[in-house]
Amino acid sequence: MTAPTLVIPDLAGKAVLITGASTGIGAALARAFAAQGAMVGLHYHASIDAAEELAEEIAGSGGKVKLLQADATRSGEMARIVGEAADAFGRLDGLVNNAGGMVARLSYEAMTDAHYDAVMDLNARSVLAASTAAIPHLKKQGGGFIINTTSIAARNGASGGAGIYGSAKAFVANVTRGMAKELIAYDIRVNAVAPGVILTPFHERYSTAQQLEAQLATVPQKRFGTPEDCVGAYLFLASKTLSGYMIGQTLEVNGGQLMP
Repeated sequence: MTAPTLVIPDLAGKAVLITGASTGIGAALARAFAAQGAMVGLHYHASIDAAEELAEEIAGSGGKVKLLQADATRSGEMARIVGEAADAFGRLDGLVNNAGGMVARLSYEAMTDAHYDAVMDLNARSVLAASTAAIPHLKKQGGGFIINTTSIAARNGASGGAGIYGSAKAFVANVTRGMAKELIAYDIRVNAVAPGVILTPFHERYSTAQQLEAQLATVPQKRFGTPEDCVGAYLFLASKTLSGYMIGQTLEVNGGQLMP
């Protein structure tokens, strides 16, 4: 873990739970928050080797980290790890709802109840479960932040076979706005980040080379994003100094692929 080139003082000493943090964007966020001096709750589901390696890296650089295992599709498990993170650090100042996935590419014509439930539970229910569990802890601190990971798919209908995934992310975008209106009464700021095509294990699992080639042609910057390209948006929204008058917003990080 290298020292940050930009220091954001109001993140130091904060306790932040990041779901879906073993690889990809979540792992980059865990490193970035730790580099800012935050204590990091690192959630994973099945990728224990990657999670343990990341936790060792952060701890080895002097960071404070807590590994938290849970199935994101189960509300009770997500509520449990929120409590475990708060107990481990003695506080909880922020939550990044980053856990999610496509489950599989399936056309609307082939849609099943089981696929719908799996995608919605992973991408939508997990956000509600973790957020509602976090609210009392954030209120105890006099405020804090929730940042939800949505997707470009929430705005453009998604690529072939990913329609329900895009719909789930659109649900999260609207939950972001609704929560922002309610929770600002407690000085809890709720916003979202919508990544475009980011080269992570997500696309290794769900996208073919041909699908990625077609996507690249629509990106004005002529390259796909990296997890590190996304980090700045999350740190910006986490910092009250930098974004204290922003709530209910979604920052698009997509190389110009979508220009609202």
